[in-house]
Order: sequence, then structure tokens, then C-alpha cells
Amino acid sequence: MACRCAFFLFGKEDLMYIDTTLYTGRPADCTGRLEKEVACYDLLDALGISYQRVDHDAADTITACEEVEGYLGAKICKNLVLCNRQKTDFYLLLMDGEKPFHTKDLSKQIGSSRLSFAPPEEMEKYLGVTPGSATILALMNDKEHKVRLVLDRSVADGDVFGCHPCINTSSLALSMKEIRSKFLPHLGIEAMIVDLPDDREG
Repeated sequence: MACRCAFFLFGKEDLMYIDTTLYTGRPADCTGRLEKEVACYDLLDALGISYQRVDHDAADTITACEEVEGYLGAKICKNLVLCNRQKTDFYLLLMDGEKPFHTKDLSKQIGSSRLSFAPPEEMEKYLGVTPGSATILALMNDKEHKVRLVLDRSVADGDVFGCHPCINTSSLALSMKEIRSKFLPHLGIEAMIVDLPDDREG
């Protein structure tokens, strides 16, 4: 039987619950799980990509994700869905969750000015996810390749990383090597690699 723990977030009265069991692979019973979540497991399994999983209440901020990381054993990436001013170009950026993001640093490297966060309706239209649930796995829903994948080098060259399976009530630990060698080629996607500066103090 899975053990569950609770803790306070942000000094509020609401508790966030985490099932502290680290599971290997998909849930034994997917009853009640969203179709888009189950589709992630289906594709990962079909491609022979291994993963571990932690289930929890909605973790839609980096702070909430940090609480999950201790049980997952992997850092959960910051996943930002961005677009240009005309909303004609869309990008999914994966970067270190603790690294500050400045649009000007990315704009210079990808040649797209006036970047901003994509509206929720555009995220759902192209990736099938809502704010707080953006993930590299959502690219499987972008059949027309409207969203370009951008990886910060620290993530692209990393080993294991964490992400959500298109819903932020579970987190997966995945091998970046397997994602780049199996998942992205299956989708016909080639990632853009950028070097975003880390201007954290100290």
C-alpha cells in the first residue's frame, strides 16, 4: 500500500499530498486517469523508453515541483510555451527549473523577437495541455509541428530529467538520451539547442 505524506506550500492552509512510492512504469490501473496522460504511457512503452513515476496533487509551479523532486530523484524542468507577437511562431523551451528566464537571451539565439508566454488557448490547441502541465511529451499532440522544441544545453546534455505526463498530478523521471534518440526521432522533431546564461547570484 502506497504511503502518503503531506506538507504546507507557500505558507497557505492548503495541503499538497504526495504518494511517496516511486513507481516504475505506468499505473497498474489507469481508471480515472485522463486520456492524454494514458497516451503518454502508451507511447513511451511502445518506444521502449523506461521511466519512473510519482503521483501527487497538482504541482503547477516550480516550488511545488521541488517538493516532488525529492521522491522522484530527478530535477523537474521548467517548461515554457512561448510565441512571437504575431502568434505565428510557437516554442516549447525546456530549461533548468532554478535558472532565471529572460526573453531577450532566447530571442537572440532563435531569431525571434518580442517573445511572450503563449495564451492558454494556444497551448491547448497545439499541445493539448493547460498552464502548469506543459511538457516535452505534449509534442506528441502537435501533429502539424506548429511548436518548435528548444532545449537549453544544460538540459539537453543532462542525464535524467523530470516532467509531467501532460497533466501535473504525476511526474516522470526520463532519460534525456532516450528522449533524444527515440522519442524525438519518432515524432520527426529536431530540437534547437541554446545556451541560456545563468545569472543567479553566487
